[in-house]
Amino acid sequence: MSKKILFGFHAVGVRLKVAPSSIEAIYIDPSRRDARMRQFLSRAREAELRLIEVPGARLAQLAGTGGHQGVVAQVDEIDLARSLDDLLDDLEAAEQAPLLLVLDGVTDPHNLGACLRVADGAGAHAVIAPKDHAAGINATVAKVASGAAETVPYFMVTNLARTLRELQERGVWVVGTSDQASASLYDIDFKGPMALVLGAEGAGMRALTAKTCDQLVRIPMAGAVESLNVSVASGVCLYEAARQRAQP
Repeated sequence: MSKKILFGFHAVGVRLKVAPSSIEAIYIDPSRRDARMRQFLSRAREAELRLIEVPGARLAQLAGTGGHQGVVAQVDEIDLARSLDDLLDDLEAAEQAPLLLVLDGVTDPHNLGACLRVADGAGAHAVIAPKDHAAGINATVAKVASGAAETVPYFMVTNLARTLRELQERGVWVVGTSDQASASLYDIDFKGPMALVLGAEGAGMRALTAKTCDQLVRIPMAGAVESLNVSVASGVCLYEAARQRAQP
């Protein structure tokens, strides 16, 4: 089984909560003795995990950044869902309408991590992205996602347009966001099976992706700026869907 690195209290803490047996070792900075570290160590010891004290420079080397907060873990990969089809089958069996976030061309790991965090908070069932021209899950993504990389399935697909068509064949309504769209986000009924498609900031969705969508909508902008960061836009869209779905 492949290994990966997680760092930061949120990312490691969520893995400790959802799959402690997948943690091989936790490396900690012995110079950090504050209440947050003491609480974290107490949870790790309760789970009988291997704790290794190492200098801060070694932690930075393991994490690839100095923003590790004194906590780095080596963990096994865990499968949140075997495939998108399996996820959709499970949702259908549970009589749940899928809510999916599709990211086209989001290559910045910080943006991807923030999008995963928003998806988790809004109750999205998965995030989908193309294998080319997209960020994969790495330690930075996991840190920014604050644990959401451990809870939200992230599917990287070979052909995004084909995947969108397959979703449509399964009854999922595919809505893309575009500054040029005439319809507003708030004109959409999000209570049914839904996939929200957002492009990278600036470039937006690719032409084929936009053409494949069932409908394009815009996020109303009242100020001088023309667009939002993709993670902010994801939050606006997903929470509007969550608001509607919470209604009787």
